[in-house]
Amino acid sequence: MRKDIIDYIHGSQDLKKFLRGQPNWYRTLSRNPHEIEKFEIASINHFQKTIPHQVQKFSNGVQMASLMMNMFQSMNSTTDE
Repeated sequence: MRKDIIDYIHGSQDLKKFLRGQPNWYRTLSRNPHEIEKFEIASINHFQKTIPHQVQKFSNGVQMASLMMNMFQSMNSTTDE
C-alpha cells in the first residue's frame, strides 16, 4: 500500500479499527488507492456516524427519557391516591 494512504489511515483511530476488521479493504486500497473515499464512507457507515444514525440515536434517547418521565409520573399519581 502507498505510504500516503497508510499515513492517512493511521491518522484516524476509526479508520485503523475498520481496516483491521475488514482486511479486504487493505487489498482494495493496495490495488486502487483512489478508492480511499469509498473506504471512508464504509467506515463511517460501519461505526454509525452518519447524520441519519446520529438523529436516530438522539430520537431513541428522547423516547427513553419520555418513557421514564411517564413512568415516574404514573408512580407519583399512584402514591398520591
